[in-house]
Amino acid sequence: MSVALPLFIALAFVRPPVAAGEPLHARIDKLITAGQAGFEKQRAGQATDAEFLRRVYLDLAGTVPSADEARAFLADTDAKKREKLIDKLLDSSGYARRMGQYYDVVLMERRRDSKVPHAAWEEYLVAVFKENRPYDGFARELLGADGVDPKTRAAAKFYLDRDFEPNLVTKDIARVFLGRNLQCAQCHDHPLIDAYKQSEYYGILAFLNRTFLFPNANDAKAVLAEKADGEVNFVSVFDKAKQQKTTLPRVMMGKAVDEPKLEKGKEYTVKPAANVRPVPAFSRREQLAAAMTSADNPYFARAGANRLWAFMLGRGIVHPVELDHDANPPSHPELLDLLAKEFASHNFNVKRLLREIALSQAYQRSSELPAGVSEPPPERYLVGLLKPLSAEQLAYATAQATGPIAKDPAMTAPSPQAAGVLPTFRNMFGGQPGAPDTGATTNLDQTLFLKFNGTIRNMVAGSGFTGRLAKITDANLLADEMFLTVYSRPATADEKNDVAEALHKASDRTTAINELVWALLASAEFRFNH
Repeated sequence: MSVALPLFIALAFVRPPVAAGEPLHARIDKLITAGQAGFEKQRAGQATDAEFLRRVYLDLAGTVPSADEARAFLADTDAKKREKLIDKLLDSSGYARRMGQYYDVVLMERRRDSKVPHAAWEEYLVAVFKENRPYDGFARELLGADGVDPKTRAAAKFYLDRDFEPNLVTKDIARVFLGRNLQCAQCHDHPLIDAYKQSEYYGILAFLNRTFLFPNANDAKAVLAEKADGEVNFVSVFDKAKQQKTTLPRVMMGKAVDEPKLEKGKEYTVKPAANVRPVPAFSRREQLAAAMTSADNPYFARAGANRLWAFMLGRGIVHPVELDHDANPPSHPELLDLLAKEFASHNFNVKRLLREIALSQAYQRSSELPAGVSEPPPERYLVGLLKPLSAEQLAYATAQATGPIAKDPAMTAPSPQAAGVLPTFRNMFGGQPGAPDTGATTNLDQTLFLKFNGTIRNMVAGSGFTGRLAKITDANLLADEMFLTVYSRPATADEKNDVAEALHKASDRTTAINELVWALLASAEFRFNH
């Protein structure tokens, strides 16, 4: 039985809007600009080279470029310099690190380490993106891991550090891999979202309900084990008749997994016994990875592509990315369908999809509108959206801006300073453990940290950067070096005047330089990608 598709997905499958021979980024832009009647005058122009340089560095390498890199890029007259920079960043060690950190937050939501050390998990994620493993293969590794083999134990963190609580795992699988928050479907059909059915929730749970932690959840070396029996039965709390229903394992109400009938006594390859990990002859859980990533489940590619679009543009085509349903349709349904089909048909190549998005006009629009032009709705993608830096981006960018000279930070290992302050930044800007980290809110503690905490001030005062600035006697040259290093752009005329005035009035030039650098680092311009 095939998966039933909502109308807004089904229509896109039968109505291809653009020529398939065009580059994907050109097709993206045609679909973005189509149907924008009434909004044409609210479109921002192309981002300046400085805007683009900082934006793409933060998005694809997780840090800011050095002043030398900024200077060289701004002076380059090659018409293809943006394309070349995108390719360089995608091939950099910074890209693998950035994507590993991003998917760490997506998958684990900054949970405390329980059974898999964070260092091993992070090393695994970096390897996934360094090798550019297909996204569906990555998902199968995570959903198929049991933690038994030490070589692949890190991939089991998604399960193990949730203590394999079946309902929690079910909800998080649906959110991350299907873009559907089924929280309210555990006890009944969702009261507000018709598409979220209780049977859909329990179809996923049926893959998992026989699995448990062995020897127990309190053992740091626990692994997954599984029984050979156990069915999923459920009753809606709204059903006055209390009619019990049951389901076999299935994803999105697709075809149920075929479960073989085993002879009595042959249900296990390793039978349950005291201190023995049972292994069933047929594992329901082992079927989940294949069912989730099957071509019969278009929601997997759709959710994956939508998340990568949101990663680059700051907003999902379905937004929020984990609330995909008929009553919250995509802003550009044909575009989302195109991205999902391209993602799947090119072996779920994450780098390819990110490259094409980065090459698009939609990604390269300025965040500044012409004077007198009102702000268009964010779902139109007619102006670059502001994106708060993640805790990791902020830590690495601050360390890069205040640290020793690194001519090409995307291609080098992080500085010891970045590694040293990363836990502090994660604690302050990383959100609550176990909750989705949207990065969209700020609080008083973060403001006080930026203004008064010694972490950033010590990074500034102890940096080689301010020492280098102090040796520049020309105030205009000093301002340019400062702004190129922190903001990846030259200082404006007004900013040069402000710097010169501050230095002229200062009784201690070094102290004044430290204060100026700190002010730039604590500014909104530095804390947002724009």
